[in-house]
Amino acid sequence: MKARLLLIAPVVAFAPLAFAQNYEPPRNAMGQPDISGAWTNESLTRFERSPRYGERLVMTPEEVAQLEGGADERWEEANAPTDPEEGAPEFARVGGYNAYWVGNNNRVGRVGGEPRTSHITYPADGRVPPRKADAPPEQTSPLQTIFFTADVGDLESHDTRSGAERCIFWPSHAGAVMRAAAYNANYQITQGADAVAINIETIHDTRIIPLTREHNAASAVTRPWMGDSIGWYEGDTLVVETINFHPDQYFYYASEDLKVTERFTRVADDRLLYQFHVEDPLVWDEPWGGEYEFTTSDGVHEYACHEGNYALYNALRIGRMQDAGVISADNTQAPRD
Repeated sequence: MKARLLLIAPVVAFAPLAFAQNYEPPRNAMGQPDISGAWTNESLTRFERSPRYGERLVMTPEEVAQLEGGADERWEEANAPTDPEEGAPEFARVGGYNAYWVGNNNRVGRVGGEPRTSHITYPADGRVPPRKADAPPEQTSPLQTIFFTADVGDLESHDTRSGAERCIFWPSHAGAVMRAAAYNANYQITQGADAVAINIETIHDTRIIPLTREHNAASAVTRPWMGDSIGWYEGDTLVVETINFHPDQYFYYASEDLKVTERFTRVADDRLLYQFHVEDPLVWDEPWGGEYEFTTSDGVHEYACHEGNYALYNALRIGRMQDAGVISADNTQAPRD
């Protein structure tokens, strides 16, 4: 009985939620359930659950109040207008002079009104399962990382820096799986008769999802960024299946057998339920996955990754200064001119 329950658990977790069954999503001119428009997945809820919650999926009112307490006041203070007469600040963290361009990431993520402790819902601890003992070795590449880490990348060349830093690709935002971020978390979904396009604000990556049941056989060789996605409608839900991911697309060191199934279901005028199911029999004993809700957004903003961006140039400049002994190798700040 235990084995049978384990097998059906992902199916149960992937089923449409009862609270959404009374909602009738609008239909577009093509008769499809209308999931188009601008959406965001920013929230205070983590992808993986903090161990302090154990196997508890829903936060208590006290926990919500602790996380969200003072959020509006902090936002108002951080987003105060900048005085144009003040000049440039001596120091400003990434994101700009005020908080508008970072985003108002001040609310716990909710599904059906429930404040969630994590986006992963199975296994029960809300965390990515441990790797199998005989799983393939973890493959690392400079392009796999979101930012520089100790095990991947260095300051030798732009070729050894991450794909996100080089404005090539940001895997966590684009998916599949599409994971929430602290900023640039806006998406534009456009539906057509033969395909669905999901434009992600970060680097403006765009997933093109043909509405077909057949994968592109060539993708097994070409291995495109974001993998080979196909989609179809099941009632009010868009189902998307993705295989053949790029080998340098980091997703918890999955293997080339990774398959992700996503479901998009509009559950309210301003909410879009997103569910994901992850399978890789070479790496994990069982599938895992979860869900969260997108909420409506004011749109996708410009993401000028290269224009006026001196970060990569300055990082390599520091590396050359370290090579020349101008600054020590453990000094991460270049001297002021």
